[in-house]
Amino acid sequence: MRWIATLGSILLVVMSITRLGCDSASGQTADDAAKRFVGMWRLVSITTSGQVNPDRGPHPTGFIVYDRSGNMAVQIMPDRNRPKYAGAQPTPEEAKAALIGYTAYFGTYTVDVQAGTVTHYRKGNINPGAITDVVRRYEFVGDNRVILNPVENPANKLTWERVN
Repeated sequence: MRWIATLGSILLVVMSITRLGCDSASGQTADDAAKRFVGMWRLVSITTSGQVNPDRGPHPTGFIVYDRSGNMAVQIMPDRNRPKYAGAQPTPEEAKAALIGYTAYFGTYTVDVQAGTVTHYRKGNINPGAITDVVRRYEFVGDNRVILNPVENPANKLTWERVN
């Protein structure tokens, strides 16, 4: 009888240790979640409070890439009229118009399964005044989509589809 109690205690310890390395909702380890991000993703949509973001337009385009080593990069171009510059160099107004709604940065990333977030540690950014580290809540939808919600602007929702 005593060995049954000991076996039960050992089983409880093993189960507890196993749960520490897993996401309670999905049974996914941090390593498994990070692996799901690896690859290139195509932007499907960006909405703000369920509506088209006026700085991005109805069909912005872009890619986000995550590699196995923890590096990432993103480019998003708005879907709106972006006229050519009148001369060889843009006027201040032309330069400003070209940048509104455009996102481009690169750096490293980490995944926090317990919080359901991915953090981008930006090393280079088209916007020199932007905050360095940005946190995105994530939700995988099936095997080929991920939705990212910026913690600093939770009304925004970016949907990405796996390219490879």
